[in-house]
Amino acid sequence: MRKGFEGLYGLVRDRLLCEPLSGHLFLFCNAQRNRLKVLVWDGSGLWVCAKRLEKGRFTWPQAGDAQGKVVLSHEELSLLLGGIDLAKTKHKRCTGKFRQKEMPPHRPLARRGPTLLNQ
Repeated sequence: MRKGFEGLYGLVRDRLLCEPLSGHLFLFCNAQRNRLKVLVWDGSGLWVCAKRLEKGRFTWPQAGDAQGKVVLSHEELSLLLGGIDLAKTKHKRCTGKFRQKEMPPHRPLARRGPTLLNQ
């Protein structure tokens, strides 16, 4: 995990074939799976953030394509950063006291989920 702004920017552009200035969040991990780096454009500049686990490893999801990309929802990203194995989680259907007509209208998000790169 020696890459900084330019190195991560180049990986997103050349290997993932994505636009680094799109506003998407790009997450990278090291080979030991105990460190993460995040690259994101906030409209005025690039952010690079890092997290190192003192114990354990991050459980990385399986790549969805040959480029190593995985698209996650905001909830899945939160679980991954919290150290929870996404393969062992289950999605529950909403079967509560709300009926479909009582649900508030859905507002689309401005951004899609984050894109991950398995190094």
